[in-house]
Amino acid sequence: MDLPKYDGNIHPDEWINDLHTYFNIKQNQNLININLVISLVDSTIKLPTGIDNYERLRNALKEDISFTVFKNTNKRRLQSLKYTPERKGGNTSLFISTFRKLCYNAEINDVEEQKRYLYKSLPNNHFDYISNEFYEKMKNVNSTNELIKRFEEIILEESNLIRNGSIVALKHVASGKYLSSINNLFYTTGSNYQLVFVGNSEPVPNSLWKIHFGEELVTYTDNSIMLQHIKSAGNFLGICNSYYDNDWRYDHCKSPSTNHTEVSCYSDYLTRDWKFKHSKLENHQGYLKSNDIINLSIKKTYGNGGYDFLRSHDIQFTIENDTFQEVVCHDERLGGNDEWCIELIHEVKIF
Repeated sequence: MDLPKYDGNIHPDEWINDLHTYFNIKQNQNLININLVISLVDSTIKLPTGIDNYERLRNALKEDISFTVFKNTNKRRLQSLKYTPERKGGNTSLFISTFRKLCYNAEINDVEEQKRYLYKSLPNNHFDYISNEFYEKMKNVNSTNELIKRFEEIILEESNLIRNGSIVALKHVASGKYLSSINNLFYTTGSNYQLVFVGNSEPVPNSLWKIHFGEELVTYTDNSIMLQHIKSAGNFLGICNSYYDNDWRYDHCKSPSTNHTEVSCYSDYLTRDWKFKHSKLENHQGYLKSNDIINLSIKKTYGNGGYDFLRSHDIQFTIENDTFQEVVCHDERLGGNDEWCIELIHEVKIF
């Protein structure tokens, strides 16, 4: 290992600490070692005479103009530092390491000043969750460690937000099974559209859905979404888009076992705008997040309008030799069978 030299491109404290590690020496080491250390300082940096200990050397290096340039360079790098979320290819650990190193090199120790630099590094998009939540989460933070801890909490929350284009699974809370459909497998009653059911106890390709929403982040205050089945290109979760003017039309879209409204998966002729609300928190606002427990409802296409709620229950139906657990829409009182846990699987970009 070569002896580390000082040329003004490292913090003096760090350089001297590296030498201590290299030599395994203490502050009261003799003059010979000090002279050796001084010889490692670049000849363009003029040191005063009479330096006989490490503290005087440290102070002399900090008084040289090269250290002022070094600090200002690191401040400018802080000003231009930008955080990229991990969902867009960023590396939070590397970002935080760089941020802390730049603060150290620039001798920015005041936490409020660190907050300002950290905030300036965030994306400029005013819809971005991190920017919106930053100052609320940073109240009463008075140490760098606490600052980084709170920032990591924001990043963790942000990674769980449901967005336009997110891939999700919907777990029926009561049964622990996931809302599913199978491409080109159709009801033998009702609409004869592609069937919907709750199946596996783990999310599988047939239980994955893409969120469609008008804004980047899905919010409880403007909460109409569409759910596109991943394995069935172009097919959406919905109910028949028809008015029941007579008994034949009413029978046409009844569920196979209980005669509730049939839920199906198709590209056309469906009402497919789903509203959602938090099942546990009345009038809940904010952003839809992974693992939220929600109720899903859809506008009726018959009668006096209003909304039907998405439900599953223990009742089953059979197609050929296979048995499926029924999913329906209803206008009865809400209960445990109407609760769905939305789980974020991964994110895709909408082109």
